Amino acid sequence: MKQSVIALLAALVAAPALAFSQGPPDKQGHVPPGGAPAASPDAFKPLPELQGVVSWKTLGQVQLVKVKDRVVPQFSDGVLKLNATEVKLQGFMMPLEMGDRQKHFVLTAMPQTCSFCLPGGPESLVEVRTKTPVKYTFEPIVLSGKLAVLKDDANGLFYRLTDAVQVAK
Repeated sequence: MKQSVIALLAALVAAPALAFSQGPPDKQGHVPPGGAPAASPDAFKPLPELQGVVSWKTLGQVQLVKVKDRVVPQFSDGVLKLNATEVKLQGFMMPLEMGDRQKHFVLTAMPQTCSFCLPGGPESLVEVRTKTPVKYTFEPIVLSGKLAVLKDDANGLFYRLTDAVQVAK
């Protein structure tokens, strides 16, 4: 059931690209070369922290360390305590499937500004599997589910949220 790193990355960049043939114009009405919309300065601001929602700062408490001939994540005690617990996460959807309703997607700390670019490193991405499909949106969403802290994922991911459901902010 695990995908290779290449297959996962291909899905991460291809699905959003298939949704758009040309991005919207910027505030002056110009569409930049390649059809990608100009990134708004607001696109790079961190999401506001919400009460009861695990922050991306917390998930970012991980260091990469070399062990023999491999580089592996070393998580803070605070992150390790979240493993196998019900949590709420807030972020932006990055679809992995076709269609306007998604059951398998990546939740990101930052909005995607380019159809071919990841919006951050593995500490700012969470693979999500939902109980029921969630409508695709460009706006941030909040999900509740069981968090897995992945110490040695074949795809290079650090986090997975399963049995997730969308909840009100």
